[in-house]
Amino acid sequence: MDFGLETLDRIVAYERKDTFYKKAKQEGYRSRSAYKLIELNAEFRFLKPGDRVVDLGSWPGGWVQVAASVVGKTGRVVGIDLVELEAVPLTQVTLLQGDATDPAQQEKVLIALGGQADVVLSDMSPKLSGIRERDDARAMELCRAAVGCAQALLRPGGTLVLKVFMGEEYQTFLGELRTVFPTVKSTRPDATRKGSAETYVVATGFRPF
Repeated sequence: MDFGLETLDRIVAYERKDTFYKKAKQEGYRSRSAYKLIELNAEFRFLKPGDRVVDLGSWPGGWVQVAASVVGKTGRVVGIDLVELEAVPLTQVTLLQGDATDPAQQEKVLIALGGQADVVLSDMSPKLSGIRERDDARAMELCRAAVGCAQALLRPGGTLVLKVFMGEEYQTFLGELRTVFPTVKSTRPDATRKGSAETYVVATGFRPF
């Protein structure tokens, strides 16, 4: 069958409506990425009832929903993003709009948590330009920003879970993580789209400088 360019564009646009996308809609999650966090936690067990959790770059809120369901009413989940998030109607959830690298915002996060976080999550991605070198550099900037936030927000012994794109600096970045986290493991959840360069890193045992 011969498709015109406009039709092909529509096909590509709807590729996101895959099994996990449809499942998220059916089960009330705000994004298909919720299943990535579910898979990651099933494998590594870093989220537990009563935990204090920060989700960096949390829009649209799928990871907040998953974390809140695990930590329960005795835990706390704070999501922060530059974009305002739609409210999550759970008493253990606080959503903030702002720059997580800003010390003033970090103080708000700690107040909302009631102390340092047990787990810091980051599923942040850059807006893609289509220029690989630029996109890789921006993605790595976000990874390093997440590590900087963890140093301000995470308790000693805590866990950082973040998305990392496998570019030229990937191994260098893992080496940097190991200077503050004794154990660094990477994995690729089934919910990750085929062809994506993303991987997820679980770094445990945080040792502050």
